[in-house]
Amino acid sequence: MNTAETARLLSSHFKVWQHLTKADQDSMVEHTTLMRYPKGTCIHNGDNDCKGLLLIISGMLRVYMLSENGKDITLYRLGPGDMCILSASCVLSEITFDVHIDAEKDTELLLTSAPFFQSLVERNIYAECFAYKLAADRFSDIMWAMQQILFMSMDKRLAIFLWDELSKSSDDTIRLTHEQVARDVGSAREVVSRMLKHFSSEGIVELSRGGIKIIDKQKLRKLTA
Repeated sequence: MNTAETARLLSSHFKVWQHLTKADQDSMVEHTTLMRYPKGTCIHNGDNDCKGLLLIISGMLRVYMLSENGKDITLYRLGPGDMCILSASCVLSEITFDVHIDAEKDTELLLTSAPFFQSLVERNIYAECFAYKLAADRFSDIMWAMQQILFMSMDKRLAIFLWDELSKSSDDTIRLTHEQVARDVGSAREVVSRMLKHFSSEGIVELSRGGIKIIDKQKLRKLTA
């Protein structure tokens, strides 16, 4: 990717681009690299890993927390056009918890180095405000995930997840295993399997090795209310 295309993408998605000096714009382009990650790659691995600011061009990232016993909980996902600030956690001293970031699909992104972004935030109030606003937006996503896990019934959590996944699918089949669904809703695979069997007996879904087919969208939608 040439510098002109990098500058175009940054100017389109880094909302305070116009508040940077020409020297800072040129320097940001210079410190931004096109990266490609195959599906399944770990991009950011907790507190000791500070990559920098990420701008997703294509693909999908999953941001999650990992427990000491290896159980993980999905916090949110990022797609094309989204920016990730938690991968630059060293820039924001108030971030005191670890998150992990994996490429859920083959992903192409722009990576602005952490040292440059930190220096930019320290000397430019607009960049600092942008960083904290982006962090606040992501914390809202995290709180929504926590609210679902702590306060929602399992059938509602699962219904919301299936409905959201259905909106991303080109057909009525969600091609995920029970293990993957359990990870994303923050529950055990056995619990998810039992609930999916219940949904199947109610005529809401049809289960197969290939995934979960939604056969009654109206019933599923009612469960999300």
